[in-house]
Amino acid sequence: MVEVFKTTVNSRTNALLLLEQIHDTYSSYRANFDLEDCDRILRVECISGKVDELWLIRLLQKAGFDAAVLEDEIC
Repeated sequence: MVEVFKTTVNSRTNALLLLEQIHDTYSSYRANFDLEDCDRILRVECISGKVDELWLIRLLQKAGFDAAVLEDEIC
């Protein structure tokens, strides 16, 4: 399963620190940031089930950033 989050992460350094925390806590997650996107996207894939959305949002909040699940848009 893949979840996409809109964030306020604004630097590569912060993104790398957050990715390290994510991967240390959930070894089954594959995560990356797209800071070039206007929504500063965090993509998280769980290879063994559902992504813990609430935990990820809280992790970013504790680090001083906002995050929200980016809902699929139907065209």
